[in-house]
Amino acid sequence: MSQKHILVVDDDHAMRDLIADFLASHAFQVSTAPDGAAMTRILKARPVDLVVLDLQLAREDGLDLLRDILAEAYAPVIIVTGHRSEEADKVLGLELGAEDYMTKPLSLRELLARVRMVLRRAEQPERPPRGREPRVRYTFAGWELDTRGRSLMASSREVVRLTAAEFNLLVALLRAPRQVLTREQLITASRVHAEEVNDRSIDVLILRLRRKLEVDPTDPRIIRTERGAGYMLGVPVETIRGPG
Repeated sequence: MSQKHILVVDDDHAMRDLIADFLASHAFQVSTAPDGAAMTRILKARPVDLVVLDLQLAREDGLDLLRDILAEAYAPVIIVTGHRSEEADKVLGLELGAEDYMTKPLSLRELLARVRMVLRRAEQPERPPRGREPRVRYTFAGWELDTRGRSLMASSREVVRLTAAEFNLLVALLRAPRQVLTREQLITASRVHAEEVNDRSIDVLILRLRRKLEVDPTDPRIIRTERGAGYMLGVPVETIRGPG
């Protein structure tokens, strides 16, 4: 992690410097930007491994900056939001493609843990299969998931890339269609690294899967939320077992 370059975007000078100094003290290279123009100059000047972006900027819409970062595939993004009044911004940010979120007031130690987690996830997007696993294919709502190839294919035959955590979570849902799975069950199913996987991580993974699977991620039909209980795959699943 010592050579990773983090960009902190925040128009609050004191907060920006506080975050930058803390990350720098943990051996990261850190750049800072008070606005979108400075952010873009840095992103175009040198590679950035991760962006910490405050959505509540005084003169700009942080969601517009998020769209710009993701449209150019500059780097994964951790968004920072305010209190509960900004719940809609948090959800929209995750649906747009942010990797994680934090709410003010920030815990710098938690921020450090989340920065490391997102960077590890970016470095190890997939876990290679172990040995000759039995081949199982799941077909659902026009999609096909092949467990041997760890590939997700749309009806158009386009292959959609999944991270290891997304793959494990989707398999857990496909194995129990139309059954509500608690967050605790999904945490166990999606654990792929030594870092902490918690309720927030599951919500982020579900939002990322919805962006890949759903026609309208804001009105999901495939992965449904059962409020207060967990999540459920809401469509029929056909399981096809073949030779290894």
